[in-house]
Amino acid sequence: MKIITVCGSLKFKEEIMQITEKMALQGNCMLSITYPTKTGKDAYTNEEKEILGKMHKEKIRISDAILVVNINNFIGSSTKNEIEFAKALNKEIIYYTDIVNYS
Repeated sequence: MKIITVCGSLKFKEEIMQITEKMALQGNCMLSITYPTKTGKDAYTNEEKEILGKMHKEKIRISDAILVVNINNFIGSSTKNEIEFAKALNKEIIYYTDIVNYS
């Protein structure tokens, strides 16, 4: 079993949820994205955004690997930063296209 943090654009929420479930059913402990429940441009304060960002980095820190969900090869700037953070910690980087039979 590996502990894997999911990274990717929130515009692919449904796909991320399906992929996360598939990986969990293969015996991996999946740490998912915290999905926003509030809507609107100013729904979250800067402090709240900072807390969520720090918590996501903490998930990466305690993981064995990250899973980059890159639908249509899209990787946004936040995800690019998460990949660099994981690389700096010598974490395994798994891309969505690589998970057909990953365990």
